[in-house]
Amino acid sequence: MPEMEQELSRLAGEELQITFTPHLAPMSRGILSTIYASLKERVTSADIEAIYATFYQDAPFVRICGGGELPSTLQVRGSNYCDIGWRVDERTSRIIIVSVIDNLTRGASGQAVCNLNLMCGFPETLGLTQAPWLP
Repeated sequence: MPEMEQELSRLAGEELQITFTPHLAPMSRGILSTIYASLKERVTSADIEAIYATFYQDAPFVRICGGGELPSTLQVRGSNYCDIGWRVDERTSRIIIVSVIDNLTRGASGQAVCNLNLMCGFPETLGLTQAPWLP
């Protein structure tokens, strides 16, 4: 990374910091998203966990990975869950967020079942809380 920052800074004519996260993803299904955001103030991983827990407390299909754990698409395969994990990069004052879904279940089909449940007055989670399955 230092060499990349050195050469990019030289080309840009100013000091640059980058975040580089390579992915090796031999997956048969699912979407893994990596999101980068600049932090306005110093926060700890515990602060982030508290924010996520509060924000998603009423979202039955969002699972927060605590303790620095990052999610894998295998953890959500065949389910309607979205798992979210993060790391705080203190060097660049950024948060790196990783989220995973099984787009074949959580996508249109899971949304259709969820909407049907709500329209019919059933619990939102009816038929959608089965355990994820592994290959």
